[in-house]
Amino acid sequence: MQPALFSFKFNKYLALIIVPLFISIISSALNANENTIKNEEYYYEILRSNWGDMFPDGNRNAAGPKFFKYLIDQDLDFNDFVEFNKRYCPVSGSLIRPGSAPDFISLLDESTNNKTCGYMYRCCWPCTCDSMKYAKAMNISHKFKGVEEQFTVMTIDNPCGKEEFPLEVNRDYFCNGEEMNMDQVFAVDGKMVIGFLHNPTSCISSDLLAINNHPVVGEQCNVRNTTKEEELISGMGDIFIKLSK
Repeated sequence: MQPALFSFKFNKYLALIIVPLFISIISSALNANENTIKNEEYYYEILRSNWGDMFPDGNRNAAGPKFFKYLIDQDLDFNDFVEFNKRYCPVSGSLIRPGSAPDFISLLDESTNNKTCGYMYRCCWPCTCDSMKYAKAMNISHKFKGVEEQFTVMTIDNPCGKEEFPLEVNRDYFCNGEEMNMDQVFAVDGKMVIGFLHNPTSCISSDLLAINNHPVVGEQCNVRNTTKEEELISGMGDIFIKLSK
């Protein structure tokens, strides 16, 4: 009888070790799945699948404001909101594929005219240049799932009173007469929000030096931003410029 008793006790102790270990492994696997489901591909595919709802006519030209309005109206937590705002270009309205790296840029602050530095996700380098010349940074707050969050957005002036509103842009997406269409865009203090500035900080001299010395954000943008509008052919051409200046 002793060997049987020993075997029973051994199996009992073994079970006490193995069962918790097994549960821990399964729990870790489930948590890993939760973490990997919401990756860049996830956020990209959600926006892509909702493209038709946002742009019934298929025209996304300069429609960063439409993306931002669509996202801030959803019942998202703040982390999801931030991640979704990495998957479209504030200037062109293009979707941004997973794996795309942001540009480190500087914008004038809307209220102080000091420079704010941060990261902008964009579809192509000319959009980076146009944003630095024509957009501004604004700190705002908004509730997500009942929690107040502060963050920095990119803004332009109300474009709806312009005589030369760009024909390539669906005006109804932005405007109701000379007023902004608040069902379609998000505005703060009369400024239209076009997108999200990630990891913002007050620019210091080393930030500005890094931007100025960058081969694209510094050198190429300097060339683009000193070129006459009618001669611009890359990126959005002068579409966003006409909308924002």
